[in-house]
Amino acid sequence: MKCILVTGGAGFIGSAVVRQLLAETEHRVVNLDKLTYAANLASLPGAASNPRYAFERVDICDGDALRRVFAEHQPDAVMHLAAESHVDRSIDGPGEFIQTNIVGTYRLLEAARGYWSALPGERKDAFRFHHISTDEVFGSLGPEGFFTETTAYSPNSPYSASKASSDHLVRAWHETYGLPVVLTNCSNNYGPYHFPEKLIPLVILKGLAGLPLPVYGAGDNVRDWLYVEDHARALRLVVEKGRIGESYNIGGHNERTNLEVVRAICALLDELAPDGAPHDRLITFVTDRPGHDKRYAIDADKIERELGWRPQETFESGLRKTVEWYLANRSWWEAVQSGAYRGERLGLNDAMAEAGSAA
Repeated sequence: MKCILVTGGAGFIGSAVVRQLLAETEHRVVNLDKLTYAANLASLPGAASNPRYAFERVDICDGDALRRVFAEHQPDAVMHLAAESHVDRSIDGPGEFIQTNIVGTYRLLEAARGYWSALPGERKDAFRFHHISTDEVFGSLGPEGFFTETTAYSPNSPYSASKASSDHLVRAWHETYGLPVVLTNCSNNYGPYHFPEKLIPLVILKGLAGLPLPVYGAGDNVRDWLYVEDHARALRLVVEKGRIGESYNIGGHNERTNLEVVRAICALLDELAPDGAPHDRLITFVTDRPGHDKRYAIDADKIERELGWRPQETFESGLRKTVEWYLANRSWWEAVQSGAYRGERLGLNDAMAEAGSAA
């Protein structure tokens, strides 16, 4: 049994990792989360009563609090998922992304380094710092090719630039100080418990409400989609078996244009919630996002070859599970929507702001 410190464990991907660790392993789990707008402890049903679970409401920018958490819980590994992650919000307010994603990662690295340096031999050798990042650090692809682990970084938004910076810090702490790190860069995640400012949950909920389904530009931007439970399984493999100092790309092998994604959701809503059919009549094209990357696509051969991971869900099976989950868990998303956040996405032009654009 090990102790895993998961930062951002009340967020979308982090909560999936925590749920799997509690359900499928004997490890102790410490969930460290600031509980910003997109974090939700209701995404961890039953965790609070689990004797192997502990929650720490801590900002990763607070070095003193981080050092206390390390000293008190004595983790064997860190899985660092805490981040500001929404591109539109980074365009309107980049400062928080710089603070959390760059300064916060630096503070966490320093706390981890101090703790790791003082560990006795075997525990020091076994310690891992796993940094979870995004394919957006690589920039935009043309119509052909894939991002690999050696693709040059070329971030185009404040969000992706902040994540690229954090990746570089993690690698530097390994090369300079010897901190045993592993890194992963993933494609677009989707699935249950997704905060409804992102494309798929937002389209589901707007479709159920009979509201316009805004699509940026012509809807021809391409993303590779990864079911969140598949991603969580990959992250667990990497922290347990990944080679120190290496990075691994994690993708779903599911390229779709944004318009294809929206139409697929509409078709599922027509089948599963037919009162509003046909839902594709709600699709509305709005002014494109500034600096909108054209295409992302991940080459995940390395993690399959070295660790044996492949996604279990196709896009069709994962999307159906996702829509069914939102239909069956109205209380979760209604509680989210009843707060200050109402489903809008922030942007820099009136068309986006007014429509609450999604794609």
